[in-house]
Amino acid sequence: MQQQSNMNTQNQGVLYQEPPAVISTKDTMYLTDMLSWNLLAMKKAHFFAQQCHDPEIVSALESCGQMHQRHYERILSHLNVQNQTQQQSNNGMM
Repeated sequence: MQQQSNMNTQNQGVLYQEPPAVISTKDTMYLTDMLSWNLLAMKKAHFFAQQCHDPEIVSALESCGQMHQRHYERILSHLNVQNQTQQQSNNGMM
């Protein structure tokens, strides 16, 4: 039983207090997917809001689209901070 408990703990992964300095290819692909999903959801919400005549539904769809736009912008801002930090560390090495 003790051995099984230790194996489960080891397989859970490591929790980082700060993001790693390097983004892997797999992480980059996942971030690209997240950006694409949020952009598509934002566009669809806006399109469907234009098709509706009920002001309550229009408002809900626009609110949904704005939420996805905020998520998209937040992901980009995190990536920009990461990129700036990485560039500064690269410039300091030269």
